[in-house]
This record gives sequence, structure tokens and C-alpha cells, in this order.
Amino acid sequence: MAAARTLLGCPGLEGMSDAVRLAVVVLASRTPSETGVVKIRARELGRWLGLSESRVRHAVVPGLRRSGVVEVDTLAGEFGEDWGLECRVLPMWEAQNEVGHPLKLEKSELATLLRLMEALMAPGWAHGDGSVTPPGLLGGRSGHGAATDRLALLLLVLEARDTGQVRLCGGQVSKRYGRPTVTLARLLKCSPSRAERVLARLEDAGLVERPRVKTGSGLRQESRLVVPAVAAAHGAGNRGRRARPEAADGSVSDPAGTTWPGENSRSMENLQVNEALERSGSEVEDLAGSTALHTDHSSVADVVSWADVGGGFSGSAASGSCARPERADTREDQVPDVPKASSQPVSGGKEGPLRGENQGEGPGEGVAAEATGSRLRLTVVDGARGQQRQGQGVADLDDLRHQTSLVPVAWLWSRLNGGQQAVALRAVDRALVALSGIVEAQAAPQVLANRLADRLREVGGEALVRDPMGWLLGRGLVQRPACPDLRCDDGIRLDTGSDCPTCGNIVHIRRGLRAQVAARVEADIPCGDPAARREEFERRLREATVLEEARAQSRRARVAREVEQRQEAVARRRALQEDAKLACQQAPCADCGLPECAGLCPGCSSRRRTETLVREAVDLAVAVRADLSDAAAVVELTQQCETDTRALLASACERACGAEADPSWVAFTAPDVARRIRDERRDAALRRLLRSSEAVAESDAVYEAGLRHGGRGAEMAAEQAAEAAGRRTADLLLRQRLGELHAARMRSAAAMAAA
Repeated sequence: MAAARTLLGCPGLEGMSDAVRLAVVVLASRTPSETGVVKIRARELGRWLGLSESRVRHAVVPGLRRSGVVEVDTLAGEFGEDWGLECRVLPMWEAQNEVGHPLKLEKSELATLLRLMEALMAPGWAHGDGSVTPPGLLGGRSGHGAATDRLALLLLVLEARDTGQVRLCGGQVSKRYGRPTVTLARLLKCSPSRAERVLARLEDAGLVERPRVKTGSGLRQESRLVVPAVAAAHGAGNRGRRARPEAADGSVSDPAGTTWPGENSRSMENLQVNEALERSGSEVEDLAGSTALHTDHSSVADVVSWADVGGGFSGSAASGSCARPERADTREDQVPDVPKASSQPVSGGKEGPLRGENQGEGPGEGVAAEATGSRLRLTVVDGARGQQRQGQGVADLDDLRHQTSLVPVAWLWSRLNGGQQAVALRAVDRALVALSGIVEAQAAPQVLANRLADRLREVGGEALVRDPMGWLLGRGLVQRPACPDLRCDDGIRLDTGSDCPTCGNIVHIRRGLRAQVAARVEADIPCGDPAARREEFERRLREATVLEEARAQSRRARVAREVEQRQEAVARRRALQEDAKLACQQAPCADCGLPECAGLCPGCSSRRRTETLVREAVDLAVAVRADLSDAAAVVELTQQCETDTRALLASACERACGAEADPSWVAFTAPDVARRIRDERRDAALRRLLRSSEAVAESDAVYEAGLRHGGRGAEMAAEQAAEAAGRRTADLLLRQRLGELHAARMRSAAAMAAA
């Protein structure tokens, strides 16, 4: 499928949306080999792309035209809308005369490309005989992101081997995303976060798989990307996957998990993507997910699980030998940035220190460091359960907005494992989106950081937070409005940072209520016991509060009823509109009586349009040639011009369609011919009026005025202004004559009706 790759790599598609890129391949697959021009309705193209007809007309078609890759002509419908599309994929059209061009496709190659697109994203059809063609793998997917999912699946299928395994990109990738995600991001030319969402949707639909392969380090990394449909199409399945050598303990002996023995040079030269993305964060993924493709090292020692060595690292050497990059302890003497709360020892007991633990510390939790390529990676080890949980500092986050937002809770963030951090990051994104609707998007991270700092001051600091995950999701990141104003957070306006005026108004109302109750109690019991007066004040205040709450509930219920009534009215109005639209669609043709033609069938619509154009052409000829004050002369000239115009129309249609053409085809061709006749008559009338005395006088006056006020070298500008003035005068005279002609005909018709 080199043709699909070549089309997607066209320079004109750079920066275009995924829907436009996918539309190019869809149109190429449906291009007939005989003509090279594909005719398709906008609605049908939308079904292939998973988009609505309106979206195709307003976004996809303009994008195709801007790209310069597809030439699009629209066919006007009954009411002037874009009824259909005539598309020509220009790279394929231009490649027909070039021998050996990848886009010079034979009929069999076009059929293969069409079968591939049908298998992936065909919308499905119901045939006249009752049979049904099922949709493709993503044929039923529509709505937001449907075109992106289709394009992603197509790119993965094009990059997949016979076994269904997709070639992954090389080099180091971000710690937050795996190699499959970065591979898809480079194919789609988008960010890894967007590619991760697309890959998750495809994985949920069962269209791709990310097998978790156990590496030599004991971790399970997502280092493969498989398209099962490709493997099934080639009859490969699991038997098509190459077996990897297993280590003695059952793990994969190749810790990188990316290259096979002897395949390094080939894989480095045949990458599907050459450009390298910028690294995000200060750390990269573990061996299986992030290391660059490299050759296999010669076996110089047996693989062992543990080594009793000094210094806490395997392959340790004496201090001072770290300058040699080939030594195993290169850069291991660099102390990583370890959070203070994680500086506990790894394990206690009498069995000795674990690998990577801090020496000389007691039981508890500790920090283990292991080499990943040329960097150190920190892993918090739980000595009580013997499990590891991976942490990441705030400074290592890819998004600068996340870094700014989480600075006040950096220590709490380091206490979360990888899965908890992913969940918390989604909560941070939701909070930032909500704040972006209140304040500027650039200020949202700092506002969220201020909120987290305020929440920490409430609890007394990070050290008093026992459950970091629960505190972040339930208290730290949550907005707590103290009033109905959506901009309020604990009595502070998020957009201004000042006290919330709505909260102040509520406090003022409550203080006023307390003052009123106190005044009434003072008036009723002026000299009573203070305790009795206090008790009476509290009782009346409770009653007033309950009454005020009942009034508020009544107001809310009334507003809810009004909203419901408005919604019901809107629903009824929409139902009436739908019924009227359905009745209009089912109405028969007003001319021929053909049922279900929305009042006018296409043939009668063409005939009406032709009659209108013929009348306009006749009026243009009569308006400039007849004496409009003589009614008899106007009627005679009108009949003669109408006869000549209809004869001219019939001869032009016969030349265009043939002498023995189908009458229906002639009826559809007649409006275009009549339009050309009308336009020619208009041009001739304007040229004739341009030579009239009024137009000549106006042109001369404008020319002389231009010479007077223009100074030297103003002849050309004066001539242009004079020509424009003459054209405007001729157009005005033509409109006036047409108006007089219509008025004369109305007077003549009224006189005949009166007689």
C-alpha cells in the first residue's frame, strides 16, 4: 500500500486535520480507473469518515481545496446547496503519465486499496434485494474523534507486518508514554497524550493490542503493538510471532525488548518515522519501553538474579573509575534527588541489604536506584510487603502547566505511585479546564497552585496528610463555592482574588435577619430575663431561617417549572416543525403529480428554472430595444424575442445532448444553457447602454474631474475611474428600463382585466 503512504505524505496535507487527510485516501480508493474523477455525495463521504454531512461541507471540503491535493467541484441541488461532489486526486491524476510512479495504479491495485478501506471503515449498505453488506471494523464509529480513529487504524495497518506486529520507533521516549504510543503519535503527527487517547479507544474496541512483555529486569512493559486483523488476514495469528529466547527464570533475556539478535542494523535503517520528538521530563522509561535500539552485547558472564557486592549496585567498582563509560558503575556515584520522606531503609532483618538500598539504615521504606541506559531511576521499595511502587517528581512532569500547579504539593506527589499519579493528573486536567472557563488559561495553573497551598495551610502542612491520593481528589483539587456564584472558592473570587461579593451579600442578609429578630425580641420582652430573651431569640431566629429556606425552595421550584415549561414548548415546536417538514417531503409534485417529491420533482424544478431564465433573457432584450411607452410594440417585440430565444435554447440543447437524447437529460441540461443565454443577453444590453448618452456624459464628467484633481500622471487613473463610472451608469439604466418594462406590463394586464 505504497500509494496510501505516498498520499498521506503529500506536502499539501501538512497541518491539515485528520479528517482531511483521511478523506484524501478515501477518495483515492474510490477513484475509477477509467475517468480518474470520483463522484460522491457529501453525506456518503461523511459516512466513510464518521462525520455528519454538515461537517463534511463546512470543514472537510474547504480543507481539501486549501490543501491543493484534491480538486473539488460541487453539484448544485434543488435549492442551490452542494448536492454532490466531483473530486479529482491531483497526485494520482498527474502520475498517470509517469512510468514507475507509486501513484500510477492499475485497476487491480485500485481494487485492492478499495477492499482495504472497506474492511477498515466501510459504512455498510443495504441492497435492493434485501442483502446487507456489513460495515468495516470502524464503520459504526461516528462522532467526535471518529476520523482520527480511522486514520490511526489505517496508519497502523500500513505499518504492520504479516504477523500483525507494528514496527515501533527507536530512540528514547518519554517516561509517561510507552513506545507504542509515541509510534502512533509520530504517525499521526500529534502529541503523545492525544495518541494515547486514540490508542486506548482502539484497544477498547479490540482493534489493537499492546502485549505486556516481561523483560530481564522483572518488569512488564508495553513494548509491542499488534493489529489482530492483519494477522488474521494473513493467517498468521500467534504462530506468526517470533519466539524470543527465555532466560533461566522465565523472563526475556533481551532486556531492551525492542530488537532481535542480528536485526539492529536493519531496524535502525528502516524506521517508519525519522524525526525525533523532544523529550519531556528529566527521566525516561525503563529498558523495555525507552532505550534506544542497539546491537546485542557479547556474552561475557552468566545471567544471575542477585549479586552480593558492595556499594548497593551490581557491577560496582572502586571510586574514581566512573570516568570510563564502559564500566558498569558509570554515573552511579551521582546522588539522585530523593524525597526526604522516602529516605527510609529498604528492609530490616538479618538477611542483609537488598540491591539499591541505602546502607546503614533500619527497617521501613527505602529508595532503590537502578540503571536505565545512562540515567538513574528511583524506585520506592516497601520492605514490609516486598513490593515496588514507582514514583515521579513534579519537576519530571511533561506538561509545564502540571508542574506549576503541583509545586505546593511536590512532596505529596512523590508519595504516589505511577497509577495514582495518572489518576491525579486527570483530576488536575479537569480542574484546569474548569478554571480556564473562569480565568485566563495562562493563569489557571497558578490559581490551582494557590488553592492547593491554602488547603495545605488548613490541615497544617503536608506532614499531616495521611492519605495523599484521597486528600488531592477529595479536598485539594476540589473547588468549594460558599455561595451560588460559580467563581467563588471558599469565599474568594477566582478571577479577581478578592473577597466574593455574593458571599458578602449573603452574610449581610443573614446579619440583617438577626438584627430584625433581635429588635422584635427587644420590643416584646424589654425587661425580661437575659437567658429567657436569649432562648426566645434563638427560637425566633430558627423559625425565620426555616421560613426563608421554604421561600427559597418555592422560588427554585417555580424556576424549575418555568424551565420545564420552556423545554416542553421547545419540544412541541420542534415536533411541529418535524411534522411540517415530513409533510412537505411527502407532498406530491405540483406540476406532474409525482408522489413524495416535496412539492416539486427534479424534472419540473428544472423546467421551472428554465422558464424563469428564458423570461429574464427576453426581458433583457426587450428593455434595451423597445419603446417602453408603446404598449403594442412592447407586446409584439416580446413575442418575437420569446420565439427566437426558445428556438435558440432548443438548438443549443440539441448540440449539447444530441438529436436522440433522452428528454429527461435534455430537461436537466436546459437550465445551464438558458443561464448562458441570459448572461450573454445581459452583457450585450450593458454594452449597448454603455454607448448611451447618459453613460458617455457620466464617464466624461468623471474623467475631467480626475484630471483636475489628480495632477500630473493621472490620465490612467482618470480613464479607469471613467470606465467604472460608465459601467455603473449602464447597470443603473438597465435596472431602470427593466422596472419600467414590468410596470408597463402590469398596467396592460390591469387594463385587460378591467375590459
